[in-house]
Amino acid sequence: MNNNAIRKIVIVGGGTAGWMTAAPLVLRLGKSCEIVLVESPEIGTVGVGEATLPTIAYYNRALGLDGADFVKKTQATYKLGIEFKDWGHVGNRFFHGFGDFGPAIENRSPYMYWLRLAREFKDMPSYEEWSVATAMARKNRFMEPFGDQPAVSNAFQYAYHFDAGLYAAYLRDYAMQRGVARIEGMITQVEQHPETGFITAVKLRDGSRVEGDLFIDCSGFRGLLIEGVYQAGYDDWSAMLPCNSAQAVPCARVEPLTPYTRSTAQSAGWTWRIPLQHRTGNGHVYCNAFTSDEEASRVLLAGLDGRTLDDPRQLRFTTGRRRKSWIKNCVAIGLSSGFLEPLESTSINIIENSVGWLLQQFPDRGFRPELADEFNRLVSQRYEFVRDFIVMHYKVTQRDDSEFWRYCASMPIPDTLRHQIELFRETGRVVIYDPQGFSVSSHISILAGLGVAPKAYDPLIDLMDLQALRTHFDRVRDTIVRAVQAMPDHAAYVGKA
Repeated sequence: MNNNAIRKIVIVGGGTAGWMTAAPLVLRLGKSCEIVLVESPEIGTVGVGEATLPTIAYYNRALGLDGADFVKKTQATYKLGIEFKDWGHVGNRFFHGFGDFGPAIENRSPYMYWLRLAREFKDMPSYEEWSVATAMARKNRFMEPFGDQPAVSNAFQYAYHFDAGLYAAYLRDYAMQRGVARIEGMITQVEQHPETGFITAVKLRDGSRVEGDLFIDCSGFRGLLIEGVYQAGYDDWSAMLPCNSAQAVPCARVEPLTPYTRSTAQSAGWTWRIPLQHRTGNGHVYCNAFTSDEEASRVLLAGLDGRTLDDPRQLRFTTGRRRKSWIKNCVAIGLSSGFLEPLESTSINIIENSVGWLLQQFPDRGFRPELADEFNRLVSQRYEFVRDFIVMHYKVTQRDDSEFWRYCASMPIPDTLRHQIELFRETGRVVIYDPQGFSVSSHISILAGLGVAPKAYDPLIDLMDLQALRTHFDRVRDTIVRAVQAMPDHAAYVGKA
């Protein structure tokens, strides 16, 4: 028994980050540690993040959530990927699906073999036709993967679209039923130990104090503890990701209920469309140095495909990350640790990662600085890897129709990202710096979708019989077409959940 064990955790802030942090902590530590979450209804949450990555399914399963109940309570739909329109050049359209382009061949991506076939056969269809997720999305079909042997039925992954506010409330109920105490109040003062500088308590407007051993900052952009107390500093990445504004607005649901997010590039940023059961979420991410708020609102509202349900909500942000997310006995999770625009739905994924890494590096009251160092290394790297993947969308462009896109085409980027792009352009190969992040197929989807055509392919592929390779690809494609055609409609599947 460790007499120096953490006895009380105080989470500052609710919303998606706060309750996504509270739920796994109480599941793992609830019998040995008191957990308190402090939130104030006077402080609004950002709450526009409604699209996720496939890792959310693992997070939900780790909590033991009932899938059907989750879909019902959060008004969720299924997500097979993201459709990109007008990225790369006006009129362009491609899909970033969750899965590969057919089964691997000799441990190589099937895309590499497709490159050879596309060079030899002028009638070769697009590589996207071997993506099961893409084929399902185009037909608005969905079913969850099943089966143990490799097959079309499990050659894809999926994520969710959901109402972020309902999801936070869902996890709040989950956490409180298992022992998390919720305190409603506005924090007016943070108390620190006079010698160590550790946070000892937060004081509320009504005069009450909430003491703790470990304090988790989920206070959003303001970083009440990590920045307000410890002045962690912030790395501003606006030079590579110049968008600094967003407007969000819901509209009425329209048919068909699509199982994917849509991102449409605009003259100074991009708009999103996210279908939920009860409404469609829409938004416009843009740089206010290249357009006005009024024009951004006009573009957003003009692109809606359903009746507007509210006025656009304005948001401002600075893309970047805290220089440290763990200082002394304070750990920042969510927007308090950094922000990257939601182009690839990574915000909730970074919360999942951060909570997992906190549990892996969980301290006692000694708070060994080496634990904080490792947590900070992991979080910092993840932000950088995601940043570069998003920057890729902007940098690899042929658009020169606006000042914004001309800036993106000429802006400096990290050498590591430049190497990724050039390696693919010259050889068709993909280098992965983060094995737990976006996969080879994801990088291919974006680079090839944006118009980067590899000049060569792996020469060892020439050792395979060309006609046998074409026959294999034709057979796989036919199998995908038949299997997808037999799948249920997405809306019908959601209705039965």
